[in-house]
Amino acid sequence: MLSAGLSPADCDKLVDGWLSTDPDEWTRRVVRRHFDPETGSPYWLERAKELSFDPRDITRHAELTEFGPFDLDVLRTRDPRDFVPLAVDRPLTGRVWDSGGTTGAPCRVFYTPEMIVQRGVWRRWSFTTEGFEPHRTWLQATPTGPHLIGNGVWEAGDLHQGVVYAIDMDPRWVKRLLRTARMPVARDYTEHLLDQLLDVLETREVDYLNTTPALMVALIRRAPERVAALRGVRLSGTHLVPSVYRQIAKALDGGLCGLSYGNTFGNAAGLPVEQDGELMPYLPNFPQVTMAVVDKTDPMTTVPYGSVGRVRLTVLHDDLFLPNVLERDEAVRYDTGDRFPTDGVANVRPLETAGTAVEGLY
Repeated sequence: MLSAGLSPADCDKLVDGWLSTDPDEWTRRVVRRHFDPETGSPYWLERAKELSFDPRDITRHAELTEFGPFDLDVLRTRDPRDFVPLAVDRPLTGRVWDSGGTTGAPCRVFYTPEMIVQRGVWRRWSFTTEGFEPHRTWLQATPTGPHLIGNGVWEAGDLHQGVVYAIDMDPRWVKRLLRTARMPVARDYTEHLLDQLLDVLETREVDYLNTTPALMVALIRRAPERVAALRGVRLSGTHLVPSVYRQIAKALDGGLCGLSYGNTFGNAAGLPVEQDGELMPYLPNFPQVTMAVVDKTDPMTTVPYGSVGRVRLTVLHDDLFLPNVLERDEAVRYDTGDRFPTDGVANVRPLETAGTAVEGLY
């Protein structure tokens, strides 16, 4: 039996159920829950008074564009509990997670226990489909503390039945150093992280490493023999180009190279890479998360399959509703065909703008 009372069969059954969900039916369920006059979420009940339409009249996922782009500043100032429906028993118990705060103060989102389980079960699905075996030893070298990716320790350890070592990473500090042109200090911090990583890799038998592409490249440069000895690596972050993917895959010397994409608001699991890494697709954690690739000048218009546009994310969780979040990422719109009931995104990278934000080690 796994953590949260879930067996491996339970996890598989949950994913199968989610993938068979009708997106329009799910949309109606979530929207009506958040806008119920008695038990809806405080924020959306207030917002409903300002809308030119009744959200409870929405019947299709495509109609969520009527809300327009979501104002992320609200998540910087509002109590995150106001987004949780009153149908959830008070007082609330759970975690508040922060975004990276790259382009301003952090956004904060409350995760109920059900939301944590949903994300974790999807992560376990991606571990399994990529070939990462249970009962193995992991080293997690990612942001921790307020960042949701730090919860990967629980996902790999409890839900995927592993043993997990971990080190700290503060991505905000690295970005601050880079923004203020303190490159020697940034390099020193990178070496500090590598020292911690290698202290584990050189004294323990580690099968899998979970880290970011940038830190992985730094590790390859410093200790290629340690990378080659790994059974696999999972890469999480927002910037991975095909050439770097191939560099990492080659350094692993036959080991697995899994991918994931996402942030505090929503996540996507890596699908098998195509064209020797030229196409790296991801599947959103459906139906609670959907992703569209939209025109950079018209965020309510989806681009054709194979075209590049801005990522527009929608969170449709029973306990959190965030329609039309415009990410600071761009991607290729990926056609999942008849394999999955939702679009994917591929080749995600920071959105190219005049003021592109510093990404640092993440």
